[in-house]
Parts: sequence; structure tokens; C-alpha cells
Amino acid sequence: MRLVLLGAPGAGKGTQAKKIIEKNAIPQISTGDLLRAAVAAGTALGKEAKAVMDKGELVPDSVVLGMVEERLKQDDCKKGYILDGFPRNTKQAEALDIMLGKLNMSLTAALSVDVPFESLMKRLTGRRTCKACGQMFNVYFNASKKDKICDKCGGELFQRDDDKEETIKKRLDVYSAQTAPLIDYYGKKGILKAVDGGSGTIDEIFVKVCKALDLK
Repeated sequence: MRLVLLGAPGAGKGTQAKKIIEKNAIPQISTGDLLRAAVAAGTALGKEAKAVMDKGELVPDSVVLGMVEERLKQDDCKKGYILDGFPRNTKQAEALDIMLGKLNMSLTAALSVDVPFESLMKRLTGRRTCKACGQMFNVYFNASKKDKICDKCGGELFQRDDDKEETIKKRLDVYSAQTAPLIDYYGKKGILKAVDGGSGTIDEIFVKVCKALDLK
């Protein structure tokens, strides 16, 4: 299985990716992790990326693609892979298709975890984090027993700046403008598999994922 994961922030695609990995023993490839590792190791691509990031600029697609290509050539990708966080737009998807074609490792599916906008807002804006131990709660789905008090250690719960409504709306707007068109792109290619991630437990959603991807 060679898979791209699609879904808005808070859709739960990362959680489902972990379950796919456990079931199929294939690696999850995160471009963020690749960038950090390459910069830390001081590879040629890492040095190029660091020079760009030090200027506060976005790492060029060519550099990210180069890192993905290097990773896909490793032995653990022979059985398949999950790409997480890339591509983010149709231009990147087109470049990725060309590269994967050369490696004879073209995608078998693009999995879209679909969650309604209102549910995403509740999942993200409802999060509260403990200042002491880092435990997370949600005021809508998994509230602490005492208001603003952590059940685990008694620490103070707070809402992170990146979980506030204005920030979340901006993140979802960026997703809609840039990444959501990938659903149309992969739909036209005939490899899009969509599942409802807005209802049910993690395990119940995974059953839907397995059915969509024909996982035994």
C-alpha cells in the first residue's frame, strides 16, 4: 500500500495513520520529520533547507521532494508507505506523481478523513492543556471533573494560543484554500477513498478505513 493522507487539522488522520502502520508494518513519512532530521544530520539537502529557513522563507518543493525521494529508497518502504503532510497543494501533487512514477512507486490510494466544520471547531477550540503535566482534555467531549483543574495531577488547565477560535479558523481557511483541492485532484485520478471521521470511536472509524482501503 502506497498512501497519501488527507484531512483538515483535527480530523484525526494522524491517529488513523498509526493504526494503519500497526496493521500493515509500513512507515509513516512526515515531511516535517524529514526536514528536521536532514538539518540535524547536515546533509546536502538539510543544509539547503536550513539556509532557506534561517531567512524565514518556505523550503522549496524541490528540496522537500528530494528528501521524500531519498526516504522512499530505503528498504522499509518496499512494502509501501504513508505520506503525511505532503503534498499540500495540487502543484506539489503533480511533482510528486512524476517523482513516484520514476521510482515505480506510484500511489495506490489517497485517503480523505472527512469531518464537518463544526465538529472540527469543537475538537480544536475545546482543547485544554495542563500546565503541569501536559495532559489534554476537551470541554465538549472529555471535560475534566473540576473546571480548569487537571484530573491527573491537579494542575491548572489552559487554552493554548493555537487552539483559540481565531487561530483555528485561519488554519482551516488555509486548508480549504490550498489542500482541499487535492480531494478533487485525486478523485479525478480515481484513487480517492473517503471516510466519515466525524462520528464513532477511533476503532469504529478505523473499521471504515479498512473497508475503504480493502485492508484485511
